[in-house]
Amino acid sequence: MSDIFDHTLLKVIQVAISLFAGVLFLQSGLDKVFDFGGNKSYIQSVFAKTFLNSVSTVLFITITILEVAAGATSFLGGIFYFIEGQADFAVLGLELSMLAILCLFTGQRIAKDYAGAASLVSYFLLMVFGLYLHTLQG
Repeated sequence: MSDIFDHTLLKVIQVAISLFAGVLFLQSGLDKVFDFGGNKSYIQSVFAKTFLNSVSTVLFITITILEVAAGATSFLGGIFYFIEGQADFAVLGLELSMLAILCLFTGQRIAKDYAGAASLVSYFLLMVFGLYLHTLQG
């Protein structure tokens, strides 16, 4: 593999995927935090005609926490991996990101938002690919 400065190309790609996940989920999670009322109302309307209607607020809070945790862990994990070479937090961030996408995908499928669910597939595949890349360094 070719080196870019003192980092392998593999490491740069791993870090880039972690930073991407960090930006994706920090923006999404913090948007939910700062516009809590508007986002909560939207989620309640999405699940109004589903069996999740009565727990939509709890699910909204849960996905918000999960997204912020996935974003912060991915972003900080990517930076830490780049600087220190320790990948544990980057891997944890990608795992939390995959879990968040699975939760979002499930919710959209239940709400019959098939186009929205389909749009998450590429993000999910990127997180899986990022985790796979971490298995190559062993």
